[in-house]
Amino acid sequence: MSDDILFSPLKLSRNLEIKNRVLRSNISGRFDNEDGSLTQTRINWETKFAQGGVGAIISSYVPVLMEGRIIAGYATIHSDEFIPLWKTLGNAVQEHGAKFILQLSHSGRQMDLPGVHNQMRPSLSATSNAETLHGFLCRAMSQGEIAWLVRAFAEGARRAQDAGLDGVELHAANGYLFTQFLSSGINDRTDGYGGSLRNRARFLLEVIAAIRETVGRDFHLQVKLSAVDRNNVLPWEKKGNDLTDTIQVAQWCEVLGADAIHVSTGSLFPHPLNPPGDLPLELLAVTYDAMISSGVHGFRNFLLFRYPMLRPIFRWLWFRMKRGLPVEGVSRNEAAAIRAAVTIPVISTGGYQSASLIREGLENGEFDAVAIARSLVANNDLVKQWAAGADLPERPCTYCNKCLLNAPKNPMGCYEEARFESYQAMIDEIMTIYTPRSRLVIPR
Repeated sequence: MSDDILFSPLKLSRNLEIKNRVLRSNISGRFDNEDGSLTQTRINWETKFAQGGVGAIISSYVPVLMEGRIIAGYATIHSDEFIPLWKTLGNAVQEHGAKFILQLSHSGRQMDLPGVHNQMRPSLSATSNAETLHGFLCRAMSQGEIAWLVRAFAEGARRAQDAGLDGVELHAANGYLFTQFLSSGINDRTDGYGGSLRNRARFLLEVIAAIRETVGRDFHLQVKLSAVDRNNVLPWEKKGNDLTDTIQVAQWCEVLGADAIHVSTGSLFPHPLNPPGDLPLELLAVTYDAMISSGVHGFRNFLLFRYPMLRPIFRWLWFRMKRGLPVEGVSRNEAAAIRAAVTIPVISTGGYQSASLIREGLENGEFDAVAIARSLVANNDLVKQWAAGADLPERPCTYCNKCLLNAPKNPMGCYEEARFESYQAMIDEIMTIYTPRSRLVIPR
């Protein structure tokens, strides 16, 4: 065992141990096929981080139904036909000593780019009220539809287990479907899935119970929660759940069989605090037009981004929530409060890049591991740089969020040209995931 706590193994559950305290958080691009089948490009993407030394990879958002995609071009787990594909990906990651955790998800009302399957179709949600920032249309689910979706999540977990993956994560954070049920600022139901916190948590808890009934107790299951909703990106919105509410939900998740809690923040994605850092509106003016048809407020937003005289309006709305909060470790205190209230491991996400800051949090018992996205996109070998003695990478992530804002139109990658010798060097790095490393062979 390493004397360095950052590189000491962590037992996430009874049958899942990772080699260090760093997980690649859920991030990807539009690398896959329209039918939901994954591609060699996605395998190339995931193995970059496995080779870079992370202990585990949490997949990007993986819908359990085609109706639940946030973006067309993301792989799904809605069909048994895809089990061999996920097995191929899992094997590729595991060959480099990393574990692979599949994130089971459903968009609810937060559907950015619906694609051919969901174009003009209101998405299933806890509410019929459209999401307020973009205006994505939605429809409140009936209780029968809720039961159908509970079963879909359980089947998604079963497929991940059959594929030989190392576990699953329920994406109950950042404004997606589970959050729409959990949040007091979003859920306006009057049946058994609305009202009290227990009722609002009922859907999530039913899914956990159904997964445990389907895959057993030995298959790893973790839950990603927003510690604080912070719904009020627009000043007139309700704030939603606070930390006390989320601590209670985390405790209920543990009782029903969750093996770990992954702590984030915010009631939508992107959110002013998730990911923290800049929001270059001049770039949004170029890429946001891809989302205009997705929501009723899309054209309004595009005008705010398009015309420089209007940008200060949106900039004030977005950046007013960031004041006084750090970029690195933005949810660290909330993770510490949840860890003090549960007995299972807690994973903290929020812009981590300094080895010393992570070590401090681990040694103080604030969290058991960190999950990182953008800093690893900037430096796929960040963990190896830490192992070689660096505190910060040689070319740190600038938290510009250009990777995120390019995502609607362009391949996922680092778009901070200042980090590269030239524009062409930046493009060459982004394009490495399209280099065929091997023919996609499906195991029998």
